[in-house]
Amino acid sequence: MATTEYQVTGMTCSHCEMSIREEVEQIDGVTGIDVSAASGKLEVTTDGALDDAAVLAAVEEAGYSAVRAS
Repeated sequence: MATTEYQVTGMTCSHCEMSIREEVEQIDGVTGIDVSAASGKLEVTTDGALDDAAVLAAVEEAGYSAVRAS
């Protein structure tokens, strides 16, 4: 298991969190998602290698932008 953290801009509420969660959970290999509008953080846990481009594209599809924090 590996966890990768992203800083997300534009999140303000639980609906924002839900939108991001719905997009990111579609990525192959994702086993856990923790997203917080309060902190602006997204943590993605996977059972293998994580495709950063796929995560960033999923966040963008939800209407937000992100950068890898760790």
